[in-house]
Amino acid sequence: MKCSPSRSLIGSSSSSRPSTLTYPLLSSSSTQRQIMASNGVDKPEKVLDSGERRLLELGYKQELRREMTLFKTLAISFSTMTLFTGITPLYGSSFAYAGPAPVVWGWVVVTFFTWFVGIAMAEICSSFPTTGSLYFWAAHLAGPRWGPFASWCCAWLETIGLIAGVGTQAYAGSQVLQSIILLSTGTNKDGGYLAPRGVFLAMYLALTVIWAILNTFALDVIAFIDIISIWWQVIGGAVIVILVPLVAPTTQSASYVFTNFQLSPGRTGIESKPYAVVLAFLVSQYSLYGYDAAAHLTEETKGADKNGPIAILTSIGIISVFGWAYILALTFSIQDPSYLFDASNETAGSFAIAQILYDAFHGRYHSGTGAIVILIVIWGSFFFGGLSILTSAARVVYALSRDGGVPGSRYWRKIHPKYKIPANAVWLCAFACALLGLPILGVDVVFTAITSICTIGWVGGYAVPIFARMVMPRENFNPGPFFLGRYSQPICLVAFLWICYTCAVFLLPTKYPIELTTFNYAPIALGVVLSLIMLWWVIDAKRWFKGPVRNVDIPSQL
Repeated sequence: MKCSPSRSLIGSSSSSRPSTLTYPLLSSSSTQRQIMASNGVDKPEKVLDSGERRLLELGYKQELRREMTLFKTLAISFSTMTLFTGITPLYGSSFAYAGPAPVVWGWVVVTFFTWFVGIAMAEICSSFPTTGSLYFWAAHLAGPRWGPFASWCCAWLETIGLIAGVGTQAYAGSQVLQSIILLSTGTNKDGGYLAPRGVFLAMYLALTVIWAILNTFALDVIAFIDIISIWWQVIGGAVIVILVPLVAPTTQSASYVFTNFQLSPGRTGIESKPYAVVLAFLVSQYSLYGYDAAAHLTEETKGADKNGPIAILTSIGIISVFGWAYILALTFSIQDPSYLFDASNETAGSFAIAQILYDAFHGRYHSGTGAIVILIVIWGSFFFGGLSILTSAARVVYALSRDGGVPGSRYWRKIHPKYKIPANAVWLCAFACALLGLPILGVDVVFTAITSICTIGWVGGYAVPIFARMVMPRENFNPGPFFLGRYSQPICLVAFLWICYTCAVFLLPTKYPIELTTFNYAPIALGVVLSLIMLWWVIDAKRWFKGPVRNVDIPSQL
């Protein structure tokens, strides 16, 4: 997605306004007609959609079908911010650090700061309603001097985050599947089968390969699955939040849920209360992102300059309430906190949520069938989530390869001649995901490491355009309908600092003493990859990488 700097009207309809942007923002109706005429496009018979008009001002043709309503965009964004795939895998470890209160209130604290990030992104989305979203935003907001570097960093952070995101779904999905098999074959106490490390890795790799195959040969099937996924999340989440506390024979007191703080140094090796609270917040920080999905859909959304920001903020609001309800439902339904992580319990102490569900249903009905059914619902969410994230990861790799931004770009940007999808990019992402999972054979904190890489990459990508917006002169920003005015910079500052904090805490050790089997290898993995990417930029890429490409030719007289 290359482009060359262009002299034109930038930032507003006034040609006298100074510019820090590389690309043209053309806002007058006469200019729009000149652009359309230069590209063989007749004057439209009807008034352009506001999002389409804004896209044209940015120098881009409307090529995608703009048919998505606010509801559809919101549904897909909510589906991306999946309820189960965020909270489920980290709930147990976060609970073990400091007990229920930090987990419950941690969601509230993280939600508060997430709103700052979401509001900052909503303002940018309103001004730049393009499918390129973060990558595009960074290039334009950083200006002609820093735009290419900003878009380079943003694109690579997003790529890393998405590939690691596939790994998180594969690992957590394998963990849920391991529990389903264990409970279905007799539980840990009755001779049930608990998959060893080798079999667990095989599950991880099998899910990755299945997703890659579907993404290569069954794109129509994926589109249908995405529709199922939305309702699966909404209906399944509502059933679990309501059903589990009702089924549980007893429920914990409000005092326990909201005020109990308890360290578990025997399990985690952590004796510092502040440090334990920081780690207990990780479940919330890992769960509350993905709302940028609404921004990726803006070129297909009606009135995207208005509905894009609405979808971003509404999806944060829904998941904030829904996620807290899920955490509360699980915490109130715990039967015996000291039994959750007991290696001799029915789930071998390996998956706290599976034990919570088993205790609830077995305690009420003397059968674990209900727990197995709920776990199947949760597993389905991981399957859908991994499939969708691999689709997104492959598209990002493909787009970056078109600009030569990936080693071996000529190969990764190839399109399958029959299925018209970037098949090579799909399998590259699947291979990278498989490599991330190999330490499963010998390391106990693999999931923590993969989630760290995923969160730092994904959320770190948010930081680039937000920082650029924060330091950009106000007079050079061409606002959309959602505009923060004088509050923009302080909101962006809080959002940026929160993202920096989030990235920092995901690099911390999560178990003590630090040994080869408990070491969080995320800092090393990220350090090596990011160092190579930055070295490539300094040595070579800065000479030719220019960021996203315009597809509207600007008349030479403009």
